[in-house]
Amino acid sequence: MSDAGTWSTVKDAYGSFGNNRGKSAFFNDRGNANRGRPFSPVFLLCSELFSGSNTGINFEKYDDIPVEATGQNCPHHIESFQDVDMGEIIMGNIALSRYTRPTPVQKYAIPIVKSKRDLMACAQTGSGKTAAFLLPILSQIYTDGPGEALNAAKENGKYGRRKQYPIALVLAPTRELALQIYDEARKFSYRSRVRPCVVYGGADIGQQIRDLERGCHLLVATPGRLVDMMERGKIGLDYCNYLVLDEADRMLDMGFEPQIRRIVEQDTMPHKGIRQTMMFSATFPKEIQILARDFLEEYIFLAVGRVGSTSENITQKVVWVEESDKRSFLLDLLSATGETDSLTLVFVETKKGADALEDFLYREGYACTSIHGDRSQRDREEALNQFRSGKCPILVATAVAARGLDISNVKHVINFDLPSDIEEYVHRIGRTGRVGNLGLATSFFNDKNANITKDLLDILVEAKQEVPSWLESLAYEHQHKSSNRGRSKRFSGGFGARDYRQTAAGGNAGFGGRGGRNPAGHGGTRGFGGGGFGNFYTSDGYGGNYSHSQVDWWGN
Repeated sequence: MSDAGTWSTVKDAYGSFGNNRGKSAFFNDRGNANRGRPFSPVFLLCSELFSGSNTGINFEKYDDIPVEATGQNCPHHIESFQDVDMGEIIMGNIALSRYTRPTPVQKYAIPIVKSKRDLMACAQTGSGKTAAFLLPILSQIYTDGPGEALNAAKENGKYGRRKQYPIALVLAPTRELALQIYDEARKFSYRSRVRPCVVYGGADIGQQIRDLERGCHLLVATPGRLVDMMERGKIGLDYCNYLVLDEADRMLDMGFEPQIRRIVEQDTMPHKGIRQTMMFSATFPKEIQILARDFLEEYIFLAVGRVGSTSENITQKVVWVEESDKRSFLLDLLSATGETDSLTLVFVETKKGADALEDFLYREGYACTSIHGDRSQRDREEALNQFRSGKCPILVATAVAARGLDISNVKHVINFDLPSDIEEYVHRIGRTGRVGNLGLATSFFNDKNANITKDLLDILVEAKQEVPSWLESLAYEHQHKSSNRGRSKRFSGGFGARDYRQTAAGGNAGFGGRGGRNPAGHGGTRGFGGGGFGNFYTSDGYGGNYSHSQVDWWGN
């Protein structure tokens, strides 16, 4: 975004509160030396945070997405952001982010979280899940204040121990996803004193500790590094009122369960029923739902669209390509779709394969980079930065980039190697067509991929995509060979948009059903209302001449 574009958006945000306060009310810089100057430090921070905000072009399709919320006394969903009081700070940052209407997962999740209910939410990748939990959590933090967490941190400080007591904890399976959630948290905590921090493995722990010591109210973390910080006495979860597990199915299924139990059940975190717990993912198989009961209390199950389904905003193409022809076909595909202003993400199965394909494309004259588990954290971050900026518009990646990463302008995802289970396919192609934008996904298929034939066919039919006749024939053949052929290796029962509690009660063992359309419409009006912002005081550095008689609960 240009500087002028950002400045226009900021000015629009001023008007969203319904009053005539000037820029100084938002950008109070103590001496007023920079008031109104477009390149003040505050303006540059604003530009950094909001320049990459979403500008989806196909939001109207979201109105037809089926939604199902199950559980006792489920709060009514909203149709626009101003239907729920999230406070002035949140509403201003929503406006700066150019979110004109909530996506389906946000329409339902925001009032559920605001009602202090536990939540298990399933929504297709790229549907706005991160904002769905950050917005209401930050709103509650602004309203309630830090409470005992502030006193505990001060008490520790008296004895030279700089232990932080975050009010909210977000756990993510990968470093890249943790950083992405952290960036969103910075955006929605802009102009406030709530301070988000991030800790993850593979990076300098000393730098992360120094950052923590400056204060931490909302912590984003990978499980391993968080356990390390807790054992070093740098983080205490005694006053953690909000727990979020993002990509929860992967964390519980792929080896993180012992660490999560260590964090949630074997330390000082408040028990379920006292804290508020939220789980988000694009896939939630029955087995993981059963496991998740240990962390949730009287929860609401939210299914937006068919869980494991894909967005119709993504055009999916499946082509038969023999192993020996893949590189040649890839070059033809890149040449045919060679847009200089868009990004292409190429998925392979192995780390060795990623390095080899990157070298091949480089020799063919393509600006490309790669990301996989064996690369250092610095190399991975540099690769992502080069990809995001367009310096290297082609990124070769293993499954490490399949989950959660939100990179704007990814127009094409290519499955050079198809994954071994359909859930991974759903997450991979979800890197394009995000939050209302259109995307293209092309998958190379051959005899090695026979195990996902039936599931792949179901996904294409569900999303109203063109189905090759040879794929239908293969699916028919494999259906008669084995009843379980083509299902996920880990979850032979498949997955779908149903709360297992409901299907169990109804005597239905299947989980492939489609969630029913909620009878209420999914409209959504534009614009953002004002509303109070609780007992929150903004920081001097980021402005805010708010007149309030309440005690400054930050103790400053």
